[in-house]
Amino acid sequence: MVPIVSVVGRSDAGKTTFLEKLIPALKSRGLRVAVVKHDSHGFEMDRPGKDTWRLRQAGADAVMISSPHQMALIRGGLEREMSLDDLATLVDGSVDLILTEGYKSGDKIKIEVSRRAIADGQLLCGREELLAVVADGPRPVDVPRFDLEDAVGVADLLVSYVRRRAGA
Repeated sequence: MVPIVSVVGRSDAGKTTFLEKLIPALKSRGLRVAVVKHDSHGFEMDRPGKDTWRLRQAGADAVMISSPHQMALIRGGLEREMSLDDLATLVDGSVDLILTEGYKSGDKIKIEVSRRAIADGQLLCGREELLAVVADGPRPVDVPRFDLEDAVGVADLLVSYVRRRAGA
């Protein structure tokens, strides 16, 4: 199975901003990367009146839209939220690493993004859950710590992590 690493942190800690820096750094090292954004509130991706929306309204359980350069799948009527492992099967074989934004309560290894200005820099995760911390200062946990701008260092760590997992 493709390795999954969750990027977690409090609201406004900079998770998306850091991922925007990290993804190009991983791509430049040859990794194929997927990202799963967790939304605990629910979301609406399809716009009323568009063809895919109309087809879902007509009763389709799943609608796919495809073009020469991208595709999307919209499934409704789920009885429960899909697990990360279930979601990983949708891209298995086409990527080397799956990053998530969120899933702080999930069972995957985590990189926590932390800022002193938010909750005094207190971490959400325990040592046993963390692969690393990305922060604007020291944190009281014995894992690799990277500056908020050090996407290159985190990319190097993740490449090593992916290679170790591939050899396991």
